[in-house]
Parts: sequence; structure tokens; C-alpha cells
Amino acid sequence: MKKTIKRKVASRGTQKRVEGLAAKVAKVDSKHLRSDLPDFAAGDTVRVHVRIKEGEKERIQVYEGLVIARRNSAGGKSFIVRKISHGVGVERIFAESTPKVAKVEVVQLGRVRRAKLYYIRGLVGRAAKIEREVETIAAAEASAAAKSAKSAKASATK
Repeated sequence: MKKTIKRKVASRGTQKRVEGLAAKVAKVDSKHLRSDLPDFAAGDTVRVHVRIKEGEKERIQVYEGLVIARRNSAGGKSFIVRKISHGVGVERIFAESTPKVAKVEVVQLGRVRRAKLYYIRGLVGRAAKIEREVETIAAAEASAAAKSAKSAKASATK
């Protein structure tokens, strides 16, 4: 059953528009989107908690590395995390909507000017470092809590 929407066009009078396949796909994708993941971008260091099933047991393995790319296409959102393991660069692609990703923690924010950091693959050692924000996230949260406590104290004395 196709849903028709009538709209008025200035030159042609009333025109029927049929809701297409793209709109239906977008509706289905919106049901599977996750809202529990934090905001992060390329250049950030993240800790991804991955559910791994071994036989009948399930455990969580932590994968920490640099986000070198994000793909944001509705239900197909994914991100690539790169880490150095025993001197070898390892990249892993995680889909945001999969239940295998238990949670994502942002360890450190990075300051970069690119959306895709594929050039990091060719760099070695110190050259592969990303410029970081001066404060760590824990320090930023502590300073924000201190500021809010200070402002609450100041408003209480007035």
C-alpha cells in the first residue's frame, strides 16, 4: 500500500507525491540507531568494549585506539579505530548499530583538521602522534563540577 501526500505547487496545481523506497529505508534505519554512544570524531582516542562469544561463554574485550575515520550513513554508521599492537598497526571497523559494541568511552580528545586520518597509516613513531587537548576528560569534568559548585555557592549567598 503506497501512501500519497498531496501538496500544492504554484505552477501546476495539486500534485501527488508517492513515498518512495528511500523514505521507507530511512524509517527502518531510524529504529536501529543508538543514542547511548558518546560524541566522538576522528582524532579522538576511544576505548571500545566489544562483546566476544567463545563457545557458550560471552566476555567483553576492550579495544583502545585512535579513531581515524567515521562513516555516517543513517543505519550504516561505522567508525575505524587504529592501534599499534607489538609494533604492528591494527585497524578495526566497528558498526555503531551492532549489539557487539557494548559501549564506547572517549579517553582523550584530539585536535585534527581532517575528517579522515588515513595518512596516519604511513607515519611511524612520534610523527604519528595527534595533537591533544590540554585537559583530559576526567580533569574537564572535575573542573566543570567545581565551577557549578562555585556558582551554586555564589547564588546561595546572594
